[in-house]
Amino acid sequence: MNSDAQPERRVAAAVVVHEGRVLLVRRQVGEGQLSWQFPAGKVEPGETCEEAAVRETKEEAGVDVVAVAPLGERVHPITAWQVSYTACQVAGGTAHVADTDEIAEVAWVTLPEIPRYIPYGLFKPVQRYLDVVLRS
Repeated sequence: MNSDAQPERRVAAAVVVHEGRVLLVRRQVGEGQLSWQFPAGKVEPGETCEEAAVRETKEEAGVDVVAVAPLGERVHPITAWQVSYTACQVAGGTAHVADTDEIAEVAWVTLPEIPRYIPYGLFKPVQRYLDVVLRS
């Protein structure tokens, strides 16, 4: 059996840090307890995970970002999708709900506030990255 994730089940997430906060989006329709999350979406054919993370951030939150570094991949415990996380930096734009069909709200969140938005915890490599870059 092939252990690679099916392409249609592959998602790229952008971990966008700017001015001491991380960008989160709230989906119009939650998946179980998953409501707030990083900007994310399906990786399109011929697209790298980093390119998808950059594109999804622009489409969902209206922010231009550049991919900085991959943070890791996992099968998401709630959605069962293969998720690749990419650290990104803001290159321009102001965060807003750019995709009103998918996104209900956007927020810039400090490190201590993250558990209020994502109570079940973050993927460990993402948490370690945010612990470093958001620590004041």
